[in-house]
Amino acid sequence: MTAHSRGEAPDPSAEDHEAGEDAGGRAADTPGEPAEEGGAGGAEGAGDDTKGAEDAEDAEDADDGTDRVDGDTEDGAEGAGHLEQGHEAPAAPAPSEAEAELAAQRELRERIERRKAEKEGPIAAGAKLSGPAADLLAAVRAVESGEKPGTAFFDSPEAAPAPRRAAPAAPAAPAARAPERPATRAVSTETAASVAAVLAEGGAPETLARPAAATLGEGAAGLLRDDPWQLLSLPGVRPEQADGFARALLGAECGPDDERRTSALVGWLLERAALRGHTAMDADEARKALGGFAVTDPAGAVEHAVAEGVVLVFQDGVDAAEGEETAEDTEETGESSEGGAGGGEEPVRVLLGLDRYALAEESLADGLARLVNSCEKGTDWTEAAAAAPSASAGELIRAAATSGLVVHSGGESARAEPAALVAAARGLGLRALGTTHSPDGQRRLAASAGDPEAALTLSALLSGEGGPGRDADGALALDVLVVLDAPQLDVETAAMLVESLADGTRLVLSGDPGVLGSAGAGRVFADVIASRACPHVVSRTPDPGPIGELVSGIGIGELAQVEAPGREVVIVPVRDAGEAVHRTVQLVADSVPRALGVPSSDTQVITVGHGGSAGTTALNAALKQRLNPGPGRFGGFDPGDRVVHVPAPGRVIPGAVVSADAEGLRLDCAGSPVVVPQDRVETSVRHGWALSAHQAAGMRWPAAVVVLPGDAAQGLSRPWVYTAFSRGERHLSVVHGVDQALPRAVAEVPAQQRTTRLGPLLEALPTPDAS
Repeated sequence: MTAHSRGEAPDPSAEDHEAGEDAGGRAADTPGEPAEEGGAGGAEGAGDDTKGAEDAEDAEDADDGTDRVDGDTEDGAEGAGHLEQGHEAPAAPAPSEAEAELAAQRELRERIERRKAEKEGPIAAGAKLSGPAADLLAAVRAVESGEKPGTAFFDSPEAAPAPRRAAPAAPAAPAARAPERPATRAVSTETAASVAAVLAEGGAPETLARPAAATLGEGAAGLLRDDPWQLLSLPGVRPEQADGFARALLGAECGPDDERRTSALVGWLLERAALRGHTAMDADEARKALGGFAVTDPAGAVEHAVAEGVVLVFQDGVDAAEGEETAEDTEETGESSEGGAGGGEEPVRVLLGLDRYALAEESLADGLARLVNSCEKGTDWTEAAAAAPSASAGELIRAAATSGLVVHSGGESARAEPAALVAAARGLGLRALGTTHSPDGQRRLAASAGDPEAALTLSALLSGEGGPGRDADGALALDVLVVLDAPQLDVETAAMLVESLADGTRLVLSGDPGVLGSAGAGRVFADVIASRACPHVVSRTPDPGPIGELVSGIGIGELAQVEAPGREVVIVPVRDAGEAVHRTVQLVADSVPRALGVPSSDTQVITVGHGGSAGTTALNAALKQRLNPGPGRFGGFDPGDRVVHVPAPGRVIPGAVVSADAEGLRLDCAGSPVVVPQDRVETSVRHGWALSAHQAAGMRWPAAVVVLPGDAAQGLSRPWVYTAFSRGERHLSVVHGVDQALPRAVAEVPAQQRTTRLGPLLEALPTPDAS
């Protein structure tokens, strides 16, 4: 195995998350020359900006691919395993979560507020605060306590700050079963009409009327008229569009420093950061970004947003109340972070966060500490550990026997170890269950555990659609819960899950650290590992074969040559995006089935993004024309079409079209019938022969074809390549057109860091060994 030469890494910090969709090129039916052994490469079509948003945008990207290729069956030659080679209308909002999951989130928020109210004092942690940060925190404290009005801290206040919104009330109990149709806030015809009138007056499209009413409530019309920048709370609306809407309604009364505008911009910046996976944002970064929107006093704008309750302020995981206490301590002792006794200390980093993510992270940290501290060690696991199928599985069983929280990491083969833990716990008479993020993962886990009842999807468990049910207190009736593919766990889902576990339940988070992170905000798996708050079992079970060898090298930053005598890894060089589409169709429809016996239905295409000349839209159009041609009489779909259903952002369920009727589009998703209502087909169903790497994470197929066009080279990263290349069980074909960008990305472009507060919060919490 030899490492490749390294060069300059492409810039991974590009802000345009639509880079993959803007890629040029034209699909053409040009017969290619015989493929030679060559390099392979890939790009993350959404770029950094869609690391947490690509799946959420699935329902919004309605591009119809017009680039087609015909059914030419010319066979391209295949090389073996050698990887070296020399003012517009805003989009409609994404669909909401299922009714039961919404109810569970409301219950979670109410529980979080109760738990925070019961605390006697803040958690002891963090650095000392002084200077402007201390002044800012003190101001927030004064406003929140009622000692001073929010306007006291501004030279020319126009109005007193509005009170912070209270958390919505929780229902009496979560729904027993999630309905097929996701619930949205009911919008009356009168409300929609009044909102539409205001939108029309401001020059905004009337199609935003119902989304605005659903987001802002029954008083949406009056709210938009008084504060036009509330339009920024709708998905797809950008600041320049909201500015134009405001100018049309307010005229000369509005300006770039209007406090309504600056507060909305601060909130919008944090929402955008959340789409990239961040749960918090550095205050300095926020001020710099505000300067780019012509705000003349960014510091004042941030202070006002904090006083208004639009955002919360923290210092590296410490909440504002604790920050004020540390500031007071600093003043009493005369220490300073800028000189004197504290002159050698690092400057305090002030973070801004939205309340939904702050509450979720704090609840999750408290819940994980509760599990750690409430673990009982009554059951004897000795024999189960001794009978484990591997040394790593035995180590995991022993760790779970003594700790309420365990982290387990490893590749695809290591998934057998948490499966062995679930089987061992059930053999001891414990209520044990393994969860995954996809039906495919559920199937593989159940097969490995030897029990179809031992595995369930996480969404089904949380919604009550399956699983053991809940006790009188609303806790899941479980003794041991294993969560596979834990890197895909976002902070809000994790908080909801942990809040649903009773004291004494053992939680095991298992996953591959090398894959792409969650579609939602947070990096739960990585933060728990970094905090060292619990045992961490690292599997010693390697992934076998040429694909396993290749992916293992990528995980440590090396793109090495591998021997593939059975054509497990095949490289198909291409010159442009048009040839990439042609070769991809050829591989799926002819070469892979004929040479390897893997049918087209078991071969998954993975590409850089949804748009562009070789994105999922163009590839799906070409693959449909070849594999299941038809007029698309059911909203663009025909019976037999391969699709993915996206019932909520971040949840991707593969399936096939069965039929359609007055109720909607009927799908077969992993053997389960699903009916998608007619009004949701366009936003929640896509063709599924080709997926993005984010969509494919957590699933595997007998064969995978990874398409890497040259115009996407700037988006390459090690996690993207690692994820895409590891989706094939028996075979990997790489349609390669990025030259040296691939080895550079694997060696030099690691995962984008996400700004979160969970790690410091976990480090601050007491553990059983703490004095």
